[in-house]
Amino acid sequence: MSIIQNIRDKAAWLVFIVIALSLLGFLLMDSVSGARGRDLFGGSQSSLGSVNGKEINYVEYQKRLQLQENQFQQQGYPINELMRQNIQEQVWNQFIEENVLEAEYKKLGLAVTAPEINDMLFGDNPPQDFRQQFTNEQGQYDANKAKEAIDALKKQKNNEMTKNFNDVYLPALAGARLREKYTALLGNTYYIPKWMAEKTAAENSQIAAIKFVAVPYTTISDSLPEIKVTDEDITAFISKRKEEFKQEGSRSISYVSFSAAPTAEDTLSVRTNLQNLRDEFASSTDAAVFLSRNNSDVPFFDGYVLKSRLQVPNADTIRNLADGAVYGPYLDGGNYVLAKMLGKRSMPDSVKCRHILISTQTTPDSVAKARIDSIAGAIRGGSSFAALAAQFSEDPGSKDKGGEYDFGSQQMGNLAKEFGEFIFYGSTGDKKVVKTDFGYHYIEVLNQKGFEQAYKVAYLSRPVIASQQTENTASGAANQFAGESRDAKSFNANAEKNKLTKLLAQEIKPNDIMVPGLGSSRQLVRWVNEASIGDVSEPFSVDDKFVVVMLTEISKEGLMAAAKARSLVEFQVRNQKKAEAIKKKIGTASTLDAVAAATSQAVLSADSVRFSSPFIPNVGQEPKVIGAAFNKAFQSAVSAPIAGNGGVFVIKTETVGAVSDGGVNAEEQRKANMLQIRQSAGFRAVDALRKSADVKDQRSKVL
Repeated sequence: MSIIQNIRDKAAWLVFIVIALSLLGFLLMDSVSGARGRDLFGGSQSSLGSVNGKEINYVEYQKRLQLQENQFQQQGYPINELMRQNIQEQVWNQFIEENVLEAEYKKLGLAVTAPEINDMLFGDNPPQDFRQQFTNEQGQYDANKAKEAIDALKKQKNNEMTKNFNDVYLPALAGARLREKYTALLGNTYYIPKWMAEKTAAENSQIAAIKFVAVPYTTISDSLPEIKVTDEDITAFISKRKEEFKQEGSRSISYVSFSAAPTAEDTLSVRTNLQNLRDEFASSTDAAVFLSRNNSDVPFFDGYVLKSRLQVPNADTIRNLADGAVYGPYLDGGNYVLAKMLGKRSMPDSVKCRHILISTQTTPDSVAKARIDSIAGAIRGGSSFAALAAQFSEDPGSKDKGGEYDFGSQQMGNLAKEFGEFIFYGSTGDKKVVKTDFGYHYIEVLNQKGFEQAYKVAYLSRPVIASQQTENTASGAANQFAGESRDAKSFNANAEKNKLTKLLAQEIKPNDIMVPGLGSSRQLVRWVNEASIGDVSEPFSVDDKFVVVMLTEISKEGLMAAAKARSLVEFQVRNQKKAEAIKKKIGTASTLDAVAAATSQAVLSADSVRFSSPFIPNVGQEPKVIGAAFNKAFQSAVSAPIAGNGGVFVIKTETVGAVSDGGVNAEEQRKANMLQIRQSAGFRAVDALRKSADVKDQRSKVL
């Protein structure tokens, strides 16, 4: 964090709590001003649904949603609509998890006591954010400093940070510990006996030689009447696998699109507009004012950028401009840009400096100036810079480090202008009192490295956007189409008549924001939720287009319909039918030669079938066949027909032996397997609880 940010945030508890909340992730802020979105209930509490009968409150959901978005923003993530939709699902799942776990904690009598919280904060294993905040110069956690800070915080009555610490951070810490206890309790119930580990190791070293007849499914024609797969066959198949083919409620649409993207004329208009400003830009004496007055998309940066960091289109041409010269307009992404060279200088890539700050935010200006001058005089007289920094500096980020900082040139934008210019534009050894908005600094430049030519450039940037005429044309065409296409028949006929491509968007869920392949439009999704099959919408504006939508399908929550499941399982059902046909061909044949003759196939052999691998050389993945190869019953007689992945197999095991296990230690393997199972115990348990919970999701009716 830069020194200016440290000064601004010297009440470091705010930063501390934000970091803590980011780490713990699923917490609820006690107060957030202005919930995002629409409050349809005039501020009154209302329900978004329930988990096992316990309601999920609209206001609390919105608060937590806002908190999560803020955390992602602080970590540098862009909050676009896709990200927002993912966050909404995360928050919803957090409510479900918390509700189902709370019931489990009560059943098991799990709790976190006050002494336990005290030990978590000040014991040998404090939370990571505490450790970072209160680590001393020796790299050790200073529990006494942590206690002092908390005591000071508690004395601040009616303080938002105090409220967050008591009502948010501490309960979250307890919640995290409860989950640890629950996970540990479940994990320790798993045990693998020694005999089982030894048996598994012995089985995995087994190898067999087999002879077999393989009758591929491809030998049976798909066109045979008895092989045809009906909807009833599909339904029967998926009904036996309900969990695998369980679906959420969703809807599908067909739509036509009318582009409102910038036309060639729009692009030319933006370019011409910038071209007309070029001479005025070149003659302007204040670049910042000029860019502000002309609504530049890129704000003015009053600083120099190193040659290696000037990564813009036409960088070489821009670097070669004379001072005051302008280049452009040129394209940079979706913008046209004019670049004006304001100056050039040599500048270091990194600087080491030290400073002492006397803040004018806590001390009158005249007193602060006198104090910093006195400190500067003492240092010139031989006093220790580090000692005076520790005693007098009001920058908590550096006072215990001799006042020292290391900055890269890319950090200049985060520093106070006067501070940054002194350390980067001055020379090693320079010492000076510098005033910034935060107070008086006595600064010494200790070292500068990586000198390069640097450039100060002003960019006048304008986005290429659609004109009002372009939008009106697209909107008019969409409205005309919608007006003439009020049902499915006319929608399809008019799309064909006007040579418009009909596009599909499938499985739109009630709470979606993004429409697959189309873009972000919660308004469109609301219409889809309320429409009936065959309904045609009025035009919706989505990104750079207008769309007219027709609802084509409604998939209810529950078992997938046969038509929808067909593409997923038809080949499996067909292969089952083919397997039955092949088994009839085999009939009562009791030897491999007889089976081969009945099916017109050859008797094959495989001499290195491994129990630990489902793969048969030159055949493929056939786990059922591998299992049968080690069945003692098939060492003296041929097997019954086995319906595998690629065909039907009849096998006879010739020999079973063992190969070296490669030095596998059964005990170490047992411990590793137990550890793996125990580590996944918590996740598996919560997942099972979530799936078995009675969840009623009514967000789509409110949000």
